[in-house]
Parts: sequence; C-alpha cells; structure tokens
Amino acid sequence: MSHLSLDFVSTVRADRSGLVDLLSDAAGLTAWAREHAAELGLESGFTASDELRNQVVRLRQAVRALFARAVTPEPPSRADAPELPGFEESLTLVNATALAAPTAAQLSWNGAPSLVVASAPGTDEPARLRGRLATAAVEFLAGPDRALLRTCRAPRCVLYFVKEHPRQEWCSTACGNRARAARHYREHRS
Repeated sequence: MSHLSLDFVSTVRADRSGLVDLLSDAAGLTAWAREHAAELGLESGFTASDELRNQVVRLRQAVRALFARAVTPEPPSRADAPELPGFEESLTLVNATALAAPTAAQLSWNGAPSLVVASAPGTDEPARLRGRLATAAVEFLAGPDRALLRTCRAPRCVLYFVKEHPRQEWCSTACGNRARAARHYREHRS
C-alpha cells in the first residue's frame, strides 16, 4: 500500500552513516518529484528551483510534525523530532498550502474508471506540487489509515509506516531483522 504522504515524509531516512535527506538540493527534489510525477500532476520534464526546494522541505517538516502528533502516545520518528515546528504552525502551513493550489478528485476512464487528482486551471507546477503534497497529507491524516500510522521501532530507522498486520512493529523486513538481531545481542552479551 503506497501513500504519497508517507513517501513524502520518508524523504528523510537513516543509513549507516546517519541521516540522508533525499531533498537536500534542487536536483534531489527534481528527481523525487519526477518519480512521483503522475501522483503530483507534474510534467515529465519538471525541474525544481532552490526556492521551491526550501518551500517543499518546510512543508515536509510540517507534515512530519503532524505525523508525530498522529502517532501519540508513541514517540515520533527520531529523525528530526527536536527540529520540528509546533503543531499549530504545522497545521496552518499544511492547510494554507492545500488551499493555495486547489485540487479535486476527477474520474478518468481509460478502459476502466480510475481516480486522478487535477489542479485548478492556470495553477503553476510549483504550486501544484506543494498543493498536491499538502492535500495528500490532509487526506491521509483525515482518513482511516491514520489510526494505523506507526513509528518504526528498529534501531537507526526514522520512518513512519502504516501497520498492515496486528503484530507488525517495523516498516520493513530488513528493519525487523535488524531489531531482532539487536535484541538477541542485548540478551546474550556478557
């Protein structure tokens, strides 16, 4: 199950060397947005500017702050919890961004009906990108999957995930293996 908002907040990851930000520069945002062009309503040749990258990273931090609030009483992701903006500021930014580039569900019928998200006519690509990301966060946080949102408990992992099985504690099999290995090490060290 893929959620655009989960993909968006997961642009901050951890690896063996520390945190990795997939949106660390305009080229990173360009690459990520092109991978998600259909979901974002972007042209295939989309190119991000440094200004847009700064705005999108600010939006991502606001969405991560809302995710941190949504997983309460669990702890938020360790990636950036101390640097997240406040709840009210985050809520205001996400809602304002969603309003700035109105989108609406539309029906596409290419052989079979499917849902697409369309932006208001005349909306430029940067506004469409920010608006779609904010709208995806609003839809996710107001939808039924919010109740299943969790923070991965594996060592060094900083991701959020949707719990798909009652016993699921990690975002991936690799994180589960890492957590079990760490637990085994703790239990058997002398």
